Amino acid sequence: MLSLLDEATTAGARLSKACGIIGVSPRTIERWRRQDGDGDGRCGPETTPANKLSSEEREKVIAVATSPEFRDQSPKQIVPTLADQDTYVASESTFYRVLREEKMMKHRASSQPPRNRPRALTASGPNQVYSWDITYLPGPIRGAFFYLYLFMDVYSRKIVGWRVEEEESMEHASDLISRVCYIEDIEPDQLVLHSDNGGPMKGATMVATLQTLGVMASFSRPHVSNDNPYSESLFGTMKYRPAYPRKAFEGLEEARGWVKTFVDWYNHEHLHSGIRFVTPADRHAGLDSEVLKKRKEVYKAARERHPARWSGPTRNWTPVGTVELNPEPGHAVKASSIKEAA
Repeated sequence: MLSLLDEATTAGARLSKACGIIGVSPRTIERWRRQDGDGDGRCGPETTPANKLSSEEREKVIAVATSPEFRDQSPKQIVPTLADQDTYVASESTFYRVLREEKMMKHRASSQPPRNRPRALTASGPNQVYSWDITYLPGPIRGAFFYLYLFMDVYSRKIVGWRVEEEESMEHASDLISRVCYIEDIEPDQLVLHSDNGGPMKGATMVATLQTLGVMASFSRPHVSNDNPYSESLFGTMKYRPAYPRKAFEGLEEARGWVKTFVDWYNHEHLHSGIRFVTPADRHAGLDSEVLKKRKEVYKAARERHPARWSGPTRNWTPVGTVELNPEPGHAVKASSIKEAA
C-alpha cells in the first residue's frame, strides 16, 4: 500500500486524495512510515459482536416490514403488534437501523402532501393571461403599511391596473379587476387571472366577481413564489429602482402619486429585457414588430459598412412570440381556448 501511495504522489496526486481512495487517513500513513512499514498497526475488533443479526434474521426484518400486513406501519407499531401475536423479530431500533441501511425510510408517495404544479398557460397576444399580487409600501408609522394592488399582462408585461389602499381586502381587488376588464374590453372566457393563494385572491367576493366576469382563476402552490414569477419580478423592478423612496411615504396620496409616476415610466419608457427591449405599452398595442424591424435594419446597415466586426449573425431583433406561465412540457394551455379547456 505504501509503494502504491509513493507511485501516486510521485505522479502528482495529492496524498489526502489517494488516502481517501484506499480508505485510510494521511496520519495513518505517516505512522506507518515511522514504523518502517512493519505491518498494519491499526486496532480493530477481532470478534463478531454477539448481538449482530445474522443474514437470515436481517432478511426476516425486511420481509416483515415490507409485508402487506405491516408495510403501511412504522416499527413502533409493528413490534407491539407482533408481540400480541406471540412473535418477536427484533426491537424497534433494529427495525429502524436495518430499514435505514436499506434506504427504505424515505416518504412514500401516498404519504407526501400533494404539490401539484399549477396548470401551464400560454399567451399568444395581449389580454389572455394576467398575473396579479399585492405588495407592501412603507407607511409613516413603523409596522404600518400601504397596500399596492397590481395587475399585469403576462404577454406584454404592461401594468393594466393598480391601486394603493390602507388595507388589504378582497373588495378592493374585485373592484379593480372589474375596472380593468371594462377598460380592456375583456369578453367572458377570454382571460385567465393567475395569483398566489392569499386571502384577497381566494376570498368569496373575488371568486364571485371572477365568475360574473367570466374570468378563469389560476393559483400557485402554497409557499412557492416562483409559481407567480412575473408579478414578483415586477415588484423587484419597482423596489430596486434608484427613484424608489428611501424613506417611508408620509401619506396615502404620496404613495399613490409615486406609484402613478412609476407605472407611467414602466409602461411607456422602460425597455423591458424580456420582450426584446421594447416598452410594455408598445407590445400591448402591437407596435413592437415595427420597432424591432427598424432596429434590425439599423444593424444590417452597420454590418454592411463594417462586415469584419461581426463573426456571426447580428443581434436577434425578432419579436418574442408566445409567453408561457409555469411551463410544463406537453401541458401548455392556450388561453384563447380556455373555455374548452375549462
